Amino acid sequence: MKKYVCTVCDWIYDPETGDPEHGIKPGTAFEDIPDDWVCPICGVGKDMFEPVE
Repeated sequence: MKKYVCTVCDWIYDPETGDPEHGIKPGTAFEDIPDDWVCPICGVGKDMFEPVE
């Protein structure tokens, strides 16, 4: 599974870790995160994330 980076604050979403503090279990692919989820650091939406190459 790919990692994704926030284009605003550079926080990286790692699917192996997830975002358990905000209800995203480890092992959750970025594509499977609910559309209303926001970056835990700066609060922008999923549309502001890009895949990490």
